[in-house]
Amino acid sequence: MATAASRPNMKSVKEVIFEWEGKDRNGKIVRGELRAAGEHQVQATLRRQGILVTKVRKRRMRSGKKIAPKDIAIFTRQLATMMKAGVPLLQSFDIVGRGSTNPSVAKLLNDIRTDVESGSSLSSAFRKHPLYFNTLYCNLVEAGEAAGILEDLLDRLAIYMEKTEAIKSKIKSALMYPVAVIVVAFVVVALIMIFVIPAFKSVFENFGADLPAPTLFVIAMSEFFVKYWYIIFIGIFGGVYFFLQSWKRNEKMQMFMDRLLLQIPIFGNLIEKSVIARWTRTLSTMFAAGVPLVESLDSVGGAAGNYIYKSATQKIQQEVSTGTSLTNAMSNANVFPSMVIQMTAIGEESGSIDHMLGKAADFYEAEVDEMVAGLSSLMEPIIIVFLGTIIGGIVVSMYLPIFKLGSVV
Repeated sequence: MATAASRPNMKSVKEVIFEWEGKDRNGKIVRGELRAAGEHQVQATLRRQGILVTKVRKRRMRSGKKIAPKDIAIFTRQLATMMKAGVPLLQSFDIVGRGSTNPSVAKLLNDIRTDVESGSSLSSAFRKHPLYFNTLYCNLVEAGEAAGILEDLLDRLAIYMEKTEAIKSKIKSALMYPVAVIVVAFVVVALIMIFVIPAFKSVFENFGADLPAPTLFVIAMSEFFVKYWYIIFIGIFGGVYFFLQSWKRNEKMQMFMDRLLLQIPIFGNLIEKSVIARWTRTLSTMFAAGVPLVESLDSVGGAAGNYIYKSATQKIQQEVSTGTSLTNAMSNANVFPSMVIQMTAIGEESGSIDHMLGKAADFYEAEVDEMVAGLSSLMEPIIIVFLGTIIGGIVVSMYLPIFKLGSVV
């Protein structure tokens, strides 16, 4: 009873990292770091080690970068590696925290370590930070703790996160390339319209002849840019910002855009394959961890990254909970290719759903790799033609009056 009563007091004491400097028994100056609840505890601990403390100060936590999913994937891999090597859990957190180059990650790991040290389970400590550790992550860690195979589950989780982040990175690189070119083309055209075309206009005013229609059109555009350039820039960038915010926060907008993205030529097929790869990889990982099917589907829908597949997963979960097989439920959803459904059916019959879904994930991840490589080589000539048409059209329009200069003279 006394131990139970004292536990809240233990949790209320928060340890931080102190930097200290002192002299050992030989008079040599030594420095180091120590995690403690206060300066007095640091001095008492070092005094027992025979160190005469001269300076003690709390380590300042610099305002670090935002914690990205890639940081969590790296942390998971490092934690899994050290636990497999036999390093105790709390010591593993210390090592990973000190080795992180992002102070925000170090602070996060310090808070989790403090919770674990005060008696919380690792999964409970992770659940206190839902912004960085989603339901899937926490459920897998909890399953590993319950089965006594935490290091194996962390390793499987690290593999899952690395593959997922790799797919996301490839999709972003494939989509960002044309977007970046369009932005650069717009900036270049705006500069030409604002600074270059007006110089040509002053020259053409002295020609004394009618200008060609393309030239008049370009000059009219230039006059509009010069007069309303600030409205154009604010309108475009403001519109993009509010569009992205609406996409992020509005559920109906998410459904519309996710459905539209799947229907875009070429890119839609790429996005669909990446979503199926994430869906099958997530369900395979949850199955292999021993998480029940209905509970696994809770996490799978959100991890797919597409609202259409999230809604389909919720329907699958409802059907499975009433006794329908996973294969039939996936067929009724009408969003999965026949190959995925057939491999799921084989997995159900043979009792190896996790293995078959993993094979399907491998196949679609390879498909994504091939499509991204093909898109990279395909986009280059398309972008060259696009830029050449725009810039070349402006140049030709401005030189057409010069070609008529001889007839005017």
